[in-house]
Amino acid sequence: MTHTIVMTGATRGFGRVAVERILDGDPEAHLVLLARGAAGTELAAHLGRGGRVVTSIPTDLSSLGSVRAAADELIQRLDAGDLPPLRGFVGNAGLLYTNNVTESPDGFEATFAVNVLANHVLLRLLQDRFKAPSRIVLTVSDAHFGDFRHNAGMMPGPSWQDPASLARIRAFPKPNTVTAGGTAYSTSKLAAIYLIHEYARRLPPGVDIVAYNPGFVPGTGLSREAGAAVRFVGRRIMPLMTLTPMASSQKDAGRHLADVALGRIPAPSGSYIDRTREVSSSKESYDPDRERQLWETVEDLGLSITS
Repeated sequence: MTHTIVMTGATRGFGRVAVERILDGDPEAHLVLLARGAAGTELAAHLGRGGRVVTSIPTDLSSLGSVRAAADELIQRLDAGDLPPLRGFVGNAGLLYTNNVTESPDGFEATFAVNVLANHVLLRLLQDRFKAPSRIVLTVSDAHFGDFRHNAGMMPGPSWQDPASLARIRAFPKPNTVTAGGTAYSTSKLAAIYLIHEYARRLPPGVDIVAYNPGFVPGTGLSREAGAAVRFVGRRIMPLMTLTPMASSQKDAGRHLADVALGRIPAPSGSYIDRTREVSSSKESYDPDRERQLWETVEDLGLSITS
């Protein structure tokens, strides 16, 4: 049965690997890319060769107005029958900044805006259009554990606080530092897991949502908004980490993401999939009170700004 899969974060890094594998593994899919600038249009044209059906909608995930416009266009096309039924969503886009003072166009802390608010707005506006069986996948990170075992000290752990504060700049000490930027990133990934748990309770039967952790994947462009020195380290030095067991190559991370999106790795709704298997996320990530509080906050911040 022909169906629609929506994907963010497909134009670079392991998302670029994943999108090819998704199309190869699901020839019935009409893939819709949400990407900034001409990147999505160019990729859709490339992927559409050979009979594949791929379209794109220009979307700036840092702007909730742009996110809302993309969701509205998807809804209009789904309701008009221009797109087949919606059965998949892959939220793979993410950003890491080297500070905690970068604002989105809407005045939110930029990491939180892209890694948390954009996904929530898209899913909330589209949730009534998903047809069972559907699978929603959000890419998270084992940085949310905040321990040496999972990140070898390369990323500070999360520092949870009132979500309304996390959504604004200067939520962490020394906000102009790389450490504050890393803390914002790991905390945003913890928030994403909280949202997944809350969605799993709220989505109808047959519409599943899972978290996908690719492991440490050097060279993805995650820190493309960082300074030149950080970008150099990420591009030239960090790829050497793929020689260690804790890291994944872009090829492997993309292959695993596609397998999760295609349902080849079975896991119930609300699960945390570490590369190729379902495991438990951190103890801190299971907190119904925080999950409910975050939901209420992003409902207020994310949907009110786009209405």
